[in-house]
Amino acid sequence: LSGVETQERAPKESGSSPAAEEKPLSYRSLVLTGYGGYDKIKLQVKTHNKLQLKAGEVLVRVKACGLNFAELLGRQGLYERLPPPPVTMGMEGSGVIEAVGDNVEDRKVGDRVIVLIRCGMWQEVVVVSADQTFLMPEQMSFEEGAAIPVNYISAYMMLFDMANVRPGKSILIHMAAGGVGIAATQLCQTVQDVTVFGTASASKHETIAQGGVTHPIDYRTKDYVEEVRKISPNGVDIVLDPLSGSDTQKGFNLLKPMGTLIVFGAANVVTGQRRNLLAMAKTWYNQFTLNTLKLMQTNKAVGGFHLGHLTDQQLITKTMEKLMELYKQGKIKPCIDSCYHFEEVADAMRRMHERKNIGKVILLPEPKKKEEEPKSNAEPGEKVEKTESAANKKKEEATEEVKAEKD
Repeated sequence: LSGVETQERAPKESGSSPAAEEKPLSYRSLVLTGYGGYDKIKLQVKTHNKLQLKAGEVLVRVKACGLNFAELLGRQGLYERLPPPPVTMGMEGSGVIEAVGDNVEDRKVGDRVIVLIRCGMWQEVVVVSADQTFLMPEQMSFEEGAAIPVNYISAYMMLFDMANVRPGKSILIHMAAGGVGIAATQLCQTVQDVTVFGTASASKHETIAQGGVTHPIDYRTKDYVEEVRKISPNGVDIVLDPLSGSDTQKGFNLLKPMGTLIVFGAANVVTGQRRNLLAMAKTWYNQFTLNTLKLMQTNKAVGGFHLGHLTDQQLITKTMEKLMELYKQGKIKPCIDSCYHFEEVADAMRRMHERKNIGKVILLPEPKKKEEEPKSNAEPGEKVEKTESAANKKKEEATEEVKAEKD
């Protein structure tokens, strides 16, 4: 995102402002040490001396972070916006401002803020530009704050800035029980008479129906194209496609004349915790291609969205302001699926990999207390998987101490 030039927005020691000059600062950080499985993310302790903020920067004590599909791709080396390892991942979070640099006029110590950056959020403290922070409404929890930026900005811009959703329109939302899916469904409820088709496994249908999905479709046992056609023979006006591959072609074919397809992900390339070359090859082989002549002949539009490549900070800020207002009005409310401490990042990623989550998976920087289990809205009878080998591995992998002291 705009303003992030370093690999990781960790506290720095250079600068002219003495506003944050303190004793050595130690903080825990989740570091991607290489590409591969869950074991490539290590919990480390970093120490910085003589902390000073540059003009326009703020120091934020992080209370909650969001987990996104981009981080699953990043761990496998498939997310081009992530700098190479070693790097701290995480694009969004929430916390409290503990120090401000010079020329920061609209933020103060003690402000509760949401943060959106390119990477580096998965640690206990971050230094960011003040314009990458957004004031939280009083009634908003830190978990909700961390769940808003990536999912809700993406959903809002795709629906209103690109697809121009209006009363009476119909939309197909893939992965409707995920973070973007729930955000898009809630935002559709702010427009009168919008019909929402949503794909999700059968066990999630009751939840997404209560959230506003008009027609839930079980993509695992049924052909979603056929199911949509049964109810709406002419198709739909909008398709949000996070899947890519052959599903993009299906989405384009489902569009009514004057319809819009928006591609914003490639979930089909991720099938497990490590890179699957066959899945990647299959997805790219089936990649949807078309020419402008076909667009004219079919009277359809195709758009692409990638928040990581959006550098217009003003546009992002305006969108966040609109979302904060919708939250205050009670029209949107993030659905928190589960919360995991930094020590449990592998379990958090596994839950999203296996598509068990309904809503947002949150990471908590606060050290885990003994006997504390992850807070989860798991389906009845479903337990967050924790194998014995994983537990033993965690015991063996004590927190690494990393000194980053500079003169």
